[in-house]
Amino acid sequence: MGVLTKVARAKRAVAAEESPLPLDQIVMGDCVAAMRALPAKSVDMIFADPPYNLQLGGDLYRPEGGRVDAVDNDWDKFDTFEAYDRFTRAWLAEARRVLKDNGTLWVIGSYHNIFRVGASLQDQGYWILNDIVWRKANPMPNFKGTRFTNAHETLIWCAKSEKARYSFNYQAMKALNDDLQMRSDWLLPICSGGERLKDEAGHKAHPTQKPEALLYRILLACTAPGDIVLDPFFGTGTTGAVARRLRRRWIGIEREPAYVAVARDRIASTLPLDESAMQAVPSKRTEARVPFGAVVEAGLIPAGTRLCDAKRTWRATVQSDGSLACDDGRHGSIHKLGALVTAAPSCNGWTFWHVEADGALIAIDRMRQAFRADNLA
Repeated sequence: MGVLTKVARAKRAVAAEESPLPLDQIVMGDCVAAMRALPAKSVDMIFADPPYNLQLGGDLYRPEGGRVDAVDNDWDKFDTFEAYDRFTRAWLAEARRVLKDNGTLWVIGSYHNIFRVGASLQDQGYWILNDIVWRKANPMPNFKGTRFTNAHETLIWCAKSEKARYSFNYQAMKALNDDLQMRSDWLLPICSGGERLKDEAGHKAHPTQKPEALLYRILLACTAPGDIVLDPFFGTGTTGAVARRLRRRWIGIEREPAYVAVARDRIASTLPLDESAMQAVPSKRTEARVPFGAVVEAGLIPAGTRLCDAKRTWRATVQSDGSLACDDGRHGSIHKLGALVTAAPSCNGWTFWHVEADGALIAIDRMRQAFRADNLA
């Protein structure tokens, strides 16, 4: 871990201990009122699983006659679309107020509500980064056979503005996906089996409990240990359990006493990962900047070294000030010269230029990583 990363995490830890926020606690009550009591720009990420407003027209039965345990709770019922939109605008406004300028918000929904939520997000100035399709590996079938099986839900990931410097742990996501770039369609099973929480009567403790694997991926994607995660629709505490496991701080808001009781017991039994397991692959965006001149000064690529591209088409000589010079007189930084010789608008010189060793070409980025390891660890 780099020095700058260690310092940043230490500062976050101190700030969290001194914070007036109800960290690692469930606030019982209405989500809008509860968020109004939180300081502005105080949380790093928000995960929201609001009511879907399913508009069910009656009971649903399986082919053998059994009743489907669907979402028919009062908290999911709204008289009109206008009423649902007013509710959505209210909680999104408070979420925007408490979210840090460089924080991000995730909201999940079905076709019943996600498009209305998406419009409200854009109306309030949020900047949509991605929509994620959660493909359910084991979805509930369409028992009536009148529609396609509804096998996915949609997540919207957004920043507070177009220019926000939000966090995205790209390398961690790539490592999680067998070293392939993580796509926007995620195949994950629904919450079932031992993970599905039950009440004393053996019924689902919550009808829309989300799988921990989903929250694990979300928190790993855009937060760091010590970051503060808010869930204004806490339910049975999936967000809190995963946050505790990944050593993030969390705040939950929930108005249903039965859900609060289940969530508290669940989170109390969750063990955080050992510190030794928290060293995720660092994002290149968060690594300390290393100028090419520093690598030259350190003697890792001395002045006078001949560099070339991966196909040995272009060659340049390293100058004493860290610039490069081609034999035809063109010169500039590793990035500028790479763009010049290829007639490209830009170039990542660290991966474009190589040194030759024992007949093999090695990208100069390897020397930058060696410099970081020796000087910034």
